[in-house]
Amino acid sequence: MHSKHWTEDVMNVDLGNTSGSLFGGKVVVLGGDFRQILPVVQNGTRNDCVNATISSSYIWSNCKVLKLTKNMRLTVGSQMSNTLEIKQFADWLLDIGQGNLGGPNDGEATITIPEDLLIKDSLDPMSDLIDFVYPSMLDRFNDLTYFQERALLAPLNDVVQEINDRMLAYFPGQEMEYLSSDSIDVVENVYEDFDPTLYSPDFLNGIKMSGMPNHRLLLKVGVPIMLLRNINQRKGLCNGTRLQVATLGKRVIEAKVVSGTNIGFRTLLSRISLTPSDKKLPSS
Repeated sequence: MHSKHWTEDVMNVDLGNTSGSLFGGKVVVLGGDFRQILPVVQNGTRNDCVNATISSSYIWSNCKVLKLTKNMRLTVGSQMSNTLEIKQFADWLLDIGQGNLGGPNDGEATITIPEDLLIKDSLDPMSDLIDFVYPSMLDRFNDLTYFQERALLAPLNDVVQEINDRMLAYFPGQEMEYLSSDSIDVVENVYEDFDPTLYSPDFLNGIKMSGMPNHRLLLKVGVPIMLLRNINQRKGLCNGTRLQVATLGKRVIEAKVVSGTNIGFRTLLSRISLTPSDKKLPSS
């Protein structure tokens, strides 16, 4: 038996009258913060990156903007003594995003950073920055909450590697070296003159790219690490989950989770095959 009318789904959308409607008339929630980093367009210009944003899309005129007004980070996991300081910092970031600082500008402005956020008169800024973010690290690194509240962000992978090398030197104990086994996947539709032997292991091992670990990985017990892939979502082992190394074996790494919902959970990390999503590998 067939009904005479189109049925309505759980969102009360008339499925028989969605011709020309965006997303078939269904409600779609797009989450994000326009003050954060623009979409990355490979080899694109500044205009290309701006044009790739949702606000430059032809559907933007049909979108309804809803703004969040309560900063949950000020009320969750923060002590009352730090709430005012965090609120002042949050308001300062909000003023930057809204263009209230730096005076009138055409997209570029000079912003004065508050004195309490600066590390001045430093002979070694990198070491001073690490000491500022991770004070008394050797005395507190066994505390799971210590690494939950701290992180260093860097714009370039080379800077990240320098920070990692310096922090690794802080930790006591013997370091363990892990090397990758790099190879080329021969796929269909490859050009006829392709010769895999031209890409030596030394060349493959020297490639550094976003989303892929370096060929040579040095670790010590106690150092913080971060997952780059989803391993077990049910147990909270997802891309971005932070852990702390507990044991270093020859074939596996035992680590305990320090972020997310399964804090303190111990897991074994083994070797896995990783394939970069970027098909345009660097040639030098």
